[in-house]
Amino acid sequence: MDVFEIFSNFSYFGIFLVLIGVNTSPILMPPSWIILTSFYLLDPSLNVVFLAIVGATGSTLGRFFLKKISGLFRTFVGEEQKTNLDIIGDYLNQKKYGYIIASFLFGATPLPSNVLFIAYGLMRAKSLSIYVGFWFGRTLSYVVMIYFGNAVLTPFLEVFKDRLTGILLIDGAGIGMIILFASINWTVLITQKKIKFVKPKIWRF
Repeated sequence: MDVFEIFSNFSYFGIFLVLIGVNTSPILMPPSWIILTSFYLLDPSLNVVFLAIVGATGSTLGRFFLKKISGLFRTFVGEEQKTNLDIIGDYLNQKKYGYIIASFLFGATPLPSNVLFIAYGLMRAKSLSIYVGFWFGRTLSYVVMIYFGNAVLTPFLEVFKDRLTGILLIDGAGIGMIILFASINWTVLITQKKIKFVKPKIWRF
């Protein structure tokens, strides 16, 4: 609560900075909607729509940095996984709305978006639509979450009374999704519509 009070003194700009930091980190961060809802409950005078826009902009910028950082780790990915990731990247590049739809769905739903942007970084995805779709999705979901803050936040925190446990469980699921994503044989899935897995050796060392 002290952290919220400190940054709330800077109004929307403070919230913007918090969202950038939280979304740049790949793990051990609470969901962004919890942070925005907490700021709103602390200061109900904040405009919900503008708060959602500020939050979505900060989140998108943070995910941009996360994608850049994730791309640096491509060097350590096994050659088979690199080829596999490039295949799905090329496939999405050929689809006019591939990236924007995927990003919007992750932005508008509770799906952990850190997984998506780490995958984008490893795939070396460069489309601007990645951020456009995510921004619109995040703005929409934040408006809904902030409006129904108490109704959504209280049950969530009840389920995870130990917040660190909740964060670790979410991050663990996210890491599992990254490994699963990188282990799917995308060539077979795209061309033959069959699910097949490649050797799940992600890192070269």
